[in-house]
Amino acid sequence: MFHHITVLKEEATEGLRIKPDGIYVDCTLGGGGHSSVILSKLGPGGRLIAFDQDDWALDNAKERLADYADKLTLVKSNFRYIEQKLLEIEGVPQLNGVPQIDGVLFDLGVSSPQFDEGERGFSYNADARLDMRMDQSASLTAREIVNTWPEREIARILFQYGEEKFSRRIAKVIVERREQEPVETTEQLVELIKEGIPAAARRTGGHPAKRSFQALRIAVNDELGAFEEGLHAAIRCLAPGGRASVITFHSLEDRICKQIFASYVEKCTCPPDFPMCVCGGKGSLKLINRKPLVPSERELDENPRARSAKLRVAEKLQTGVGVS
Repeated sequence: MFHHITVLKEEATEGLRIKPDGIYVDCTLGGGGHSSVILSKLGPGGRLIAFDQDDWALDNAKERLADYADKLTLVKSNFRYIEQKLLEIEGVPQLNGVPQIDGVLFDLGVSSPQFDEGERGFSYNADARLDMRMDQSASLTAREIVNTWPEREIARILFQYGEEKFSRRIAKVIVERREQEPVETTEQLVELIKEGIPAAARRTGGHPAKRSFQALRIAVNDELGAFEEGLHAAIRCLAPGGRASVITFHSLEDRICKQIFASYVEKCTCPPDFPMCVCGGKGSLKLINRKPLVPSERELDENPRARSAKLRVAEKLQTGVGVS
């Protein structure tokens, strides 16, 4: 059973301003919550193309979304390859060799089933082999990082991706232990992380392994690199008037989204005393919400995991030429 509570379901899909005959892309199929809403709003001429690299999510979607099979195309791929994959799908229009879609949605992070099923190795609350791969056919695992990467690199990713202030101490403990025997399980790793964090610090701020597990998951799946590439590509593929709706779950993702959207927004570089713009600094996006939308108190009561979620929406301008 693939049970997943979709975060900001209505807000994210409403942000797309769905047209019944439009072509939309769900870059993060997951439990299919957002996809089901999009599909329900499409008419006979509409189409949804949904990406996921997890076989579990794709198999679940075939059953859950079976009533919409004539409008749905499932793609097993990392969303960083959205442009290439859309070019391979028959019926997706193109403009100057670039696919044209009416909207794209990103719901970043890990689906609840991936956390809850201990054997995937994402959770610090269940003992399992160190894995953390979203795509089970990928080669890099958390076990490889923990047991083979240099101490300095382990400390870097714990600090950069997990904002773990004791990253150096934790990395040192890990390397010292692996010299005696490999670190094989999540439970072993949790104990090493605890050992690297001072006792006083362990008593505050939630589970002591939370930040380190997040960092390893991001590194294993190159989540930030994939998101940066995927969002740029998705914006290129938006037809004029098309929208990008992006849900992030931590500050690094949100910062990337904010900066990328800003890089496409119109910027005038003329001196402030000029009576009119002469620089030609045209952008290709406009922001629909200047500040990110966050879950309501009601949604937080139903799903505490939504607490860190933020939604940003941007629209492709009719005259936008885009930037890369």
